[in-house]
Amino acid sequence: MTQKLVIIGAGMASGRVIEHLLDANPDAYSITLFNAEPRGNYNRIMLSPVLSGEKTYEDIVTHSDEWYAERGITCRFGERALKIDQEMKVVEGENGHVPYDKLVIATGSAPFIIPVPGHDLPGVISYRDLDDTNAMIDAAAKGGKAVVIGGGLLGLEAAAGLKERGMDVTVLHLMGHLMERQLDEAAGYLLRKDLEARGITVKTQASTKAILGEDRAEAVILESGETLGADLVVMAVGIRPETRLGTDAHLDVARGIEVNAQMQTSDPDIYAVGECVEFDGHLFGLVAPLYNQAKVLADSLLGEPNAFAVKEQATKLKVTGCDLFSAGDFAEGEGREDIVFRDPSRGIYKRLVIEDDRLIGAVMYGDTADGSWFFGLIKDGADIKEMRETLIFGPAFQGGGASADPLSAVAALPPEAEICGCNGVCKEQITRAIEGGATGLGALRATTKASASCGTCTGLVKQLLAVTLGDGYAAPQAQPVCGCTSHTHEDVRRLIKSQELKSQAAVWQELGWTTPNGCHVCRPAVNYYLLADWPLEYRDDPQSRFVNERKHANIQKDGTFSVVPRMWGGITTPDELRAIADAADKYSVPTVKVTGGQRIDLLGVKGKDLPAIWSDLNRAGLVSGHAYSKGLRTVKTCVGTDHCRFGTQDSTGLGIQLEKHLWGSWTPHKLKLAVSGCPRNCAEATCKDIGVVCVDSGYEIHVGGAAGMEIKGTELLCKVATEEEAIEVISAMTQIYRENARYLDRIYKWLAKVGLDWVQSQIVDDIENRKALAERFELSQSIYRKDPWAEHAQDSNTRAQYAPLANITLEAAE
Repeated sequence: MTQKLVIIGAGMASGRVIEHLLDANPDAYSITLFNAEPRGNYNRIMLSPVLSGEKTYEDIVTHSDEWYAERGITCRFGERALKIDQEMKVVEGENGHVPYDKLVIATGSAPFIIPVPGHDLPGVISYRDLDDTNAMIDAAAKGGKAVVIGGGLLGLEAAAGLKERGMDVTVLHLMGHLMERQLDEAAGYLLRKDLEARGITVKTQASTKAILGEDRAEAVILESGETLGADLVVMAVGIRPETRLGTDAHLDVARGIEVNAQMQTSDPDIYAVGECVEFDGHLFGLVAPLYNQAKVLADSLLGEPNAFAVKEQATKLKVTGCDLFSAGDFAEGEGREDIVFRDPSRGIYKRLVIEDDRLIGAVMYGDTADGSWFFGLIKDGADIKEMRETLIFGPAFQGGGASADPLSAVAALPPEAEICGCNGVCKEQITRAIEGGATGLGALRATTKASASCGTCTGLVKQLLAVTLGDGYAAPQAQPVCGCTSHTHEDVRRLIKSQELKSQAAVWQELGWTTPNGCHVCRPAVNYYLLADWPLEYRDDPQSRFVNERKHANIQKDGTFSVVPRMWGGITTPDELRAIADAADKYSVPTVKVTGGQRIDLLGVKGKDLPAIWSDLNRAGLVSGHAYSKGLRTVKTCVGTDHCRFGTQDSTGLGIQLEKHLWGSWTPHKLKLAVSGCPRNCAEATCKDIGVVCVDSGYEIHVGGAAGMEIKGTELLCKVATEEEAIEVISAMTQIYRENARYLDRIYKWLAKVGLDWVQSQIVDDIENRKALAERFELSQSIYRKDPWAEHAQDSNTRAQYAPLANITLEAAE
């Protein structure tokens, strides 16, 4: 007979309970699912990429509305469960009562808010769920300053996401170093260094005294007396189990709702799972033990024997692009010894803690590839005496030296070694799945869930595929451009050149596209490849561009646009500033912001006003800054020899020349340059796509930097003596990137594929080829070095395209 199961909370733990129940016996229970949020289960681990803009909510949905409907689950989303009546065995919701035979409480946790004065002001938010994430995205759209209170995982992810969205971010942490529960002081230092390199201010040993403001948060004052301006304050200082329903129902509650090894509360018909649970004095915040609880609970509901046990947990984290791993006990103690490995140039730190010939703790930063192996040694209490001298170098070095086989490390892992910490999947489970026919990453994820949560273990899972299948393993093939073709980006580029295909129609026909005219994925790529390879013969197709490039302005979340005039090398004049101010007044621009690229952004311009505002700006001599384009954005400069006593060359003058030479060029992705007047590098040239550092003897040209979601320093391409040589080398570098990179690859990603040595052989070693590349670049620039608004702003037909629909209809009627 089907029983009634009511679950309160639609989070990741209860979602896994439902999956296990339906897999084992889909007819055992009729399920009703309450959730206070107006939505079902989504991957909360991935909220940080949603905040930063890397993913959308749709990308992280675990169970869609259709998923619940297909399985007959009654969803009461957006409805709070108010009370549990144990005598009547009903749950009282905001919209009525629901009877149960068995009840699961999965209410998760609630963020802890420091009760300082001002904590309840508008503009003070926590970081726990999608609503919090959306609130931060909305706040970040207005720019300004954010203060994040809390230097743990969530706080740092919030800080990174807000920084990525353009806010000036400061992190306050009460303790002496960041993430002190997961990292020791040395690893905490490296994390702080990486965050500060991204422009995030970090203050440790910082205690918050009050949040100041009249109608909303305006500043944070510290116990030290320091005051920090704040348009947004994020509280990320910890979580507490959400136990109110359990307490009101008179269940046994300590810090969390107390359960036994079968996840049963003090009422035998009520169970609990997830972050609201306390078991044997332990609380749980990581996803791995929650998934273990879910399996035990599902078995308990089906009458199957199983028992939850607290296990040693490793922390594998991906914090804003920084690889972290910690496991076990890494505190200092009597009788313990440390093995430490450091590589300062690569930001790598590894520390192993040994006691009585046993590995009891490990902390790793920057290189965590061997984390699973070390974790296995800790869990097993293995005797490491015989490998003491080589232990720090990982499994590949056991036996006296490194193996020539790069897969030897994963091959050496024992069958019980945990590969996927989130889902508790060991090597043997993955191996069995592979032998059972799951011979690809997608199939393995579907079968075992390995690498399906945070993704940290994806590399290990791929290595296991290679080890298990041996010669039968086919490494993943390069993906086609899209579903319209089997050709890769590289295939398409090569064939466009070799077959002299000079139109989109020729590409669709000659390369066998399965759709008449491509799709939204392939059309922009093919349009770019044709534009780059045949500048004289092919004309840019605006309809094959993203909306921002079609509109020649960045669309904002409220449907308005940003207008960013170009300021050559960051230099402007009083007349230009007056023109910008006049335009801001005339068109009621709500926000005027100085950008990181040394220019001024007018935010909130109505679409219908774009032609007119640009007409006014054009008359003042201002042209588009192409802030929306896959092309040159800015050339950042310092003042160089004009004003600085340390300047070695005229960095401002060179920056202006470069920007005037490169502007308007279309490239595979956005292109950012900088010129620093001396090695002090005030213009931050060594984290740009192309950077110039001026020295006494001339100019160092650097390439392949990144300072967004990924942080990467540049590599030195060459040194030249004159400005003319620098401009020629940079023109050639831009052109070789244009002619060879796949669409939407930044320079650093492309360089990782072709290698700096190849680029140097083409540009530095082969002077004639360099000149030819520079000439081809100039040929393309003779067509595309122009301001799109110079034509659009004067064209009545173009103006009509930006007018509201009602206005267009009226004009047509007249």
